[in-house]
Amino acid sequence: MKHVLIVGGGYAGLYTAWGLQRRLRRSEARVTLVDPRPYMTYQPFLPEVTAGSVEPRHAAVSLRDHLRRTRVVAGEVTRIDHASRTADITTVDGSHWQEHYDELVVTAGAVTRVFPVPGIAEHAIGLKRVEEAVAVRDRILTSFDRAATLPPGPLRRRLLTVTVVGGGFTGVEVFGETLSLATALLRRYPEIAREELSFHLVEATGRVLPEVTDGPGRWVVRHLRERGASVHLDTQVRSAVDGHVVLSDGTEFDSGLIVWAAGNAANPVVATHTDLPLDARGFVTVRADLRVERDGQVVPHAWAAGDNAAVPDLAVGSGRRTVPNAQHAVRQGKLLAANLVATLRGREPREYVHHSLGVVATLGLGHGIFQWRGIVVRGLLAWLMHRGYHVLAVPSVERKVRVLLGWLAAGTGGRDIVSLADTDTVTRTAARVPVTGDVA
Repeated sequence: MKHVLIVGGGYAGLYTAWGLQRRLRRSEARVTLVDPRPYMTYQPFLPEVTAGSVEPRHAAVSLRDHLRRTRVVAGEVTRIDHASRTADITTVDGSHWQEHYDELVVTAGAVTRVFPVPGIAEHAIGLKRVEEAVAVRDRILTSFDRAATLPPGPLRRRLLTVTVVGGGFTGVEVFGETLSLATALLRRYPEIAREELSFHLVEATGRVLPEVTDGPGRWVVRHLRERGASVHLDTQVRSAVDGHVVLSDGTEFDSGLIVWAAGNAANPVVATHTDLPLDARGFVTVRADLRVERDGQVVPHAWAAGDNAAVPDLAVGSGRRTVPNAQHAVRQGKLLAANLVATLRGREPREYVHHSLGVVATLGLGHGIFQWRGIVVRGLLAWLMHRGYHVLAVPSVERKVRVLLGWLAAGTGGRDIVSLADTDTVTRTAARVPVTGDVA
């Protein structure tokens, strides 16, 4: 049988494997998917996880539950040698081996783009994983608990100051959601006044949400400022040593929480440890049918999709690439599975063309923005559209039901404000059970 190796279990990887196991005959090919985590993260829910609106596990989709006919390996592909059709794999427990394959699918995703800013590596939290979103939420809740017991002063101000770096969709959504969470917490903490909250959104360019047009982008900035936030445009973070944030516009302040959401960068394994063709940014070059391409020629038996691939956007044209979002990754994964099966059976693959369904962003509970071409929707309706779209888009009926029930519980009982920050310091010790004597 042919052996298909899928590198990465994100949107594109999950949907590729899912499609292959539905389309392939059992005797036709076997599929292996390698990812260090046993789940696919539904990243559009991460901002709501930071605000406690979505339970962390509901933003994660189990790979093994959905890929019953796929061999799932908990590990990392550390090197790809496509010339010999081999990949080096290291498992989470440190085992190493070389995997041979017939067809390669690279869906390793992207990583958070970082810059050499002093203090960021030590103090900032990214927002690519569920664990990071939980850490952001717990940091805010713990800060409120601590600040409520302190007198006014530098430490109290620091605990109540939040900084988000990056004005793209992830940055703006986590900023709006955490601002909404902090504002709601004031009702539970009468010791803290609204004026004591200090929220800073820092964006290096002159606008936020580059996927929307200028008018809606300006409205988002005005909306956040009306809610008491500070939005710094055309501004960069110069330093964050010991949590002391220094901005290029001269602003300085101490921040108890720094969230880094400054865009995507190429996956380092794909960019530096493969012999696949890459573009100038380190992304795999592919044709519109998702086959890997080198100098205009197809690289046999190699495919790529999702955030680690430079996929031509035929719906836009003019040499543009598809933007890294869930809309494209899900559909590319489905098409890649269909195309791979087609080529195995001697048929021609189809090209990827997807016309955008519009863009929608949450700005916190009851606040949102949606744009499709010239149609712009703001406020509560846009927020409801955001929730409706993503509950339909999250994989599996089971996850949809869990998310809906979670929203219903939050709507009737309010936000859950219990912090689990102490899980970071838990040490597992043997239970103290008497060696002798009666044990019930």
